[in-house]
Amino acid sequence: METKVLHVKGMSCSHCVHAVHSALSGLAGVNEVQVNLEQGEATVTFDGAKVGEADFRQAIEDAGYELIAVSNR
Repeated sequence: METKVLHVKGMSCSHCVHAVHSALSGLAGVNEVQVNLEQGEATVTFDGAKVGEADFRQAIEDAGYELIAVSNR
């Protein structure tokens, strides 16, 4: 399992947190998601053989937000 911190632009309320959490949780290979509104971050634990940064970016964009950076935890 790998863990990455996704820096998400555009989250402003609890609905945003839920939308980003749901978008990322729905991806095959994602084990755990924690979203922090104040930090504008989502921490994702996942199987790198099944899902990756491009999938995270697409899911976040489909939910209406922008992935601006990815860092290691």
